[in-house]
Amino acid sequence: MTVHDFSKENSIINQYILEMRDVSIQKDAMRFRKNIERIGEMLSYEISKTLEYHAVSVKTPLGKKMVNVPKDKLVLCSILRAGLPLHQGILNCFDGVENAFVSAYRHHPNDGDAFEVIVKYLASPSLEGKTLILADPMLATGKTFENVLKAIKNHGTPKQIHLISIIGSTEGIKLVEEIFPKNTQLWIAAVDDALNSRGYIVPGLGDAGDLSFGVKLD
Repeated sequence: MTVHDFSKENSIINQYILEMRDVSIQKDAMRFRKNIERIGEMLSYEISKTLEYHAVSVKTPLGKKMVNVPKDKLVLCSILRAGLPLHQGILNCFDGVENAFVSAYRHHPNDGDAFEVIVKYLASPSLEGKTLILADPMLATGKTFENVLKAIKNHGTPKQIHLISIIGSTEGIKLVEEIFPKNTQLWIAAVDDALNSRGYIVPGLGDAGDLSFGVKLD
């Protein structure tokens, strides 16, 4: 797997990450969602450079011009509900993609630290021979991506998989490196070293779903 960690270079993405982490700024849910969306747009632009292109002719008011445009058939699959702002950011860049959605959540038996990721809903077109973009803002343990990969297997084999996350842990990245195809590429805005006992990224930013849409009942 190729990991593109954008925290290793200077870009405006760092400003958006700072605002998402800041305990006072992140209370503004609209701003929090917008920052996820903007990072999604920027990471998608970087992905666009890796796609296959072909030349097409466009007619202008004054003549014709050949332009190189992507020829890959793209499917964007996001994990509900935290993935919705990220989904929108990617759509802003790749407006012609097919869309898929997965409902995945953590289940903590008896409210203990141990948990399993449960996938309850999947709506997806065929993935056969297409380029799949899997989007989830937080790559903590990697178990969500692992279970989504299992869930989509009956929908065909993509020719290429791109993972997009906002913040990940080194442990989670290690897991997805082990389970995803070797030619998978991960595009991520920041990487933290630690997870706490409940599998949340430290220092991270908290629960991206709650910060985007409000606290939910367990």
